[in-house]
Formats: sequence, structure tokens, C-alpha cells
Amino acid sequence: MIDKFVPSIAEALEGIPDGATLLLGGFGAVGQANLLIEGLLETGLGNLTVVANNAGYGTVGLARLLREGRVRKLICSYPRIAGSTIFEELYAAGRIELELVPQGTLAERMRAAGAGIPAFYTPTGAGTELARGKEICDFDGRPHVLEHALHGDAALIEAWEADRWGNLTYRMAGRNFNPVCAAAASRTIAQTQHVRELGSLDPEAVATPGIFVDRIVHIPYGDPQD
Repeated sequence: MIDKFVPSIAEALEGIPDGATLLLGGFGAVGQANLLIEGLLETGLGNLTVVANNAGYGTVGLARLLREGRVRKLICSYPRIAGSTIFEELYAAGRIELELVPQGTLAERMRAAGAGIPAFYTPTGAGTELARGKEICDFDGRPHVLEHALHGDAALIEAWEADRWGNLTYRMAGRNFNPVCAAAASRTIAQTQHVRELGSLDPEAVATPGIFVDRIVHIPYGDPQD
């Protein structure tokens, strides 16, 4: 019987290697698997490369991971947002690397990894510092930048509902980067607010099929609405 639920965050995170590349779902404070991310602190893992839309906020989730010095490099679109002071301090002190990637390009690099596409051309960033050192090719007289697929050793994502096969739904804006992260990682770990019986999820609402999900932990919090 396939049952991808595990009883604890510690068990969900087992097997992630030191120095891993982690793909984190979420957009600002929405849809980020904060408790899974903070669970990494208990594992002792460090030297991590983190791929996320932003550099965290406040002192929870990614921001806490940064504060504890576990992240070597951050690949993101918005390193400076309200409440992201921890990253700014680390970067100013030369204690963390940054790779800045436009938001659409970041999403497409992960989508490409999940689809088995090794690289693609995009006009985004052409003629700017973001294209420095990258291959440029003209299409219809317009320069395009070659961008490579972005794979992860593990993805940590937040779902709204999950069944034991790993089929996931997301609630409104909580969907954001979570599906592309799930498809682009060698191992996908999800925290979900609700557990559903097998067959009860509307197939049209399943944004991440269970084939992309390895482990799930039930972490109910926030809005208790069913």
C-alpha cells in the first residue's frame, strides 16, 4: 500500500545531504513550508544552496535558516523585501553568495528541469548585468540569453490538501512556486494542512500529482477551514 505520510518533520527530512541544493516554494509569506525549513536546523545540515523567490522575511523559515549560517548561496529574484534584514546583513558582510534571477526566468528554469529540458533562450536580462558571461543568441533580430535548467536535491513545499499517494492541491495564491519546485527536485517533501481520503480530491484541482512527491507530513495551522 502506498502511503507517503510520515509521522514527523525529522523523518520527512531524512536523507538530505550536507551541501544540498534546496528548492523552496512560496511567494513572500504565502505558501512557504516554514516548519519544514526550520526543521533543517535540527538536522545539522549546512553549506546549503537555497533557491527561493525571496530572501525570507522576519525571523521564521528561510530567514531563520539564514540567521543560523546554514546557507552558503541564495538563488532568488527578490533579495530585498520588507523584513529581509537578515539576508542584507549577511550579504554586506560577505558571508553569503547571491545569484539574482528574474522571477519568470527562475520559474522557467525549474519548470525546464521538471520537463527534462536542459536549457532555453529568453530575452529577459539581455543587455544587462544579469547576462554577463552567458551565451547570447539573436532570434528575429532580438538578443536572447541562454539559461540552464535548475535542479534541486530536494524541494520543500506547502500544500493545502494531500492524499496518501501524494496528490496535492494548493489554496489560492499558496500555489505560486510550489508545483514547479516539486517537479524539479530529486526528492520532494510536502507539509500539508489537510489530509484527504484517496479518491476524494477533485482531479481538476490536483496541481501536483503524487508521482512528484516522496514524503508528506501533516502540519495543520492557520485557517482551519476545510
